Amino acid sequence: MLRSLYSGISGLRAHQTMLDVTGNNIANVNTAGFKASSTQFQDTLSQMQQGATGPQAETGGSNPAQIGLGVRVAGVSTNFAQGSSQSTGRATDLMISGDGFFVTSKGGNQLFTRAGAFSPDSANQLVSPDGGILQGWTATSGVINAGAPVGDITLNPNTMVAKATDTVTLDGNLPSDVANGTALDRVVKVYDANGAESSLTLTFTKTNAGWNVSDDGGATTAGSLAFTNGKLNPGPAITAGNNIAVDLSKVSGYATMSSLTVSGQNGAAVGKLESYTLGNDGSLVGSFSNGIKQVLAKIALAKFTNPAGLEKSGGSSYVATGNSGGVQLGSAGDPGMGTLTGGNLEMSNVDLSQEFTNLIVAQRGFQANARIITTSDEVLQELGNLKR
Repeated sequence: MLRSLYSGISGLRAHQTMLDVTGNNIANVNTAGFKASSTQFQDTLSQMQQGATGPQAETGGSNPAQIGLGVRVAGVSTNFAQGSSQSTGRATDLMISGDGFFVTSKGGNQLFTRAGAFSPDSANQLVSPDGGILQGWTATSGVINAGAPVGDITLNPNTMVAKATDTVTLDGNLPSDVANGTALDRVVKVYDANGAESSLTLTFTKTNAGWNVSDDGGATTAGSLAFTNGKLNPGPAITAGNNIAVDLSKVSGYATMSSLTVSGQNGAAVGKLESYTLGNDGSLVGSFSNGIKQVLAKIALAKFTNPAGLEKSGGSSYVATGNSGGVQLGSAGDPGMGTLTGGNLEMSNVDLSQEFTNLIVAQRGFQANARIITTSDEVLQELGNLKR
């Protein structure tokens, strides 16, 4: 039988595969995080008709004569070029700018994806549309242990925090021309670690050297202040109450005016989680009703030595293979991981103009190989007609 028949058949199969790959690319033109694929062809084993010979004393060398036996698909490669950004306005929609992958867990399997359309489920976990749970590190009292294994990220809307007061700040002027023994009281609302409110009374008493600072109604001396030309002299730190630092760096000591005021304290009562935002390093920062902002969790990213070696597992996800290299975990901003943007999604990187061109090329290639078969059939028919 003519070899050209089988060459034509192999060409039909190869170009049908190219049509399948191109059709899948076009079908996923609006799939978030989708990466287009392309088909590579290579020729098959060639039949040797005449081997090569080297030059002899009086005869030149000859080249090999081989007849190819068709074409086959050498591979289907994935293009991991960055897709365009689409703004969604949803805080849980995330986009990676760079080469990293989100890490998800589904059915006990670790998956990797570029599609960042996550949303909370009934267990307060961030999940992908197919149920994959976003992986990262959950904070403990606002602290992330990036050296710990990654786990499911949970954002409980009933999370509450309080902050104990450890610094009280005062501002204004202590009059230098009042009589010794003159006392000024300033009352500050402070909080303990449970968010319970109490009052701290600071008493400033005029002395020859300046002013003494005490609390508990003057029973406990916390420190003293001295001024030169109205400016506070450096001195030891002053603490009062339950190891609360008293910041008096902005207090002056000029004559006549008494304007000492409490400008602030850094404690807070109990507050409930109201919203959260995404930081540049992948940290999810919660905003609480008491004004505190605290890290809730940090999103993990993954990278591979050879991303093209990843295997598609459906749901816009990939699994590691022997040729992708081992997974390297890190966070946004680490080398090779890329950065994260909230409220955006990475769109498909399918180039429609290129894909439609590929459709034409595949169609014409299929048509040409079909013509090989019909032409070979006509030759066989002529051979059959030699005997009548």
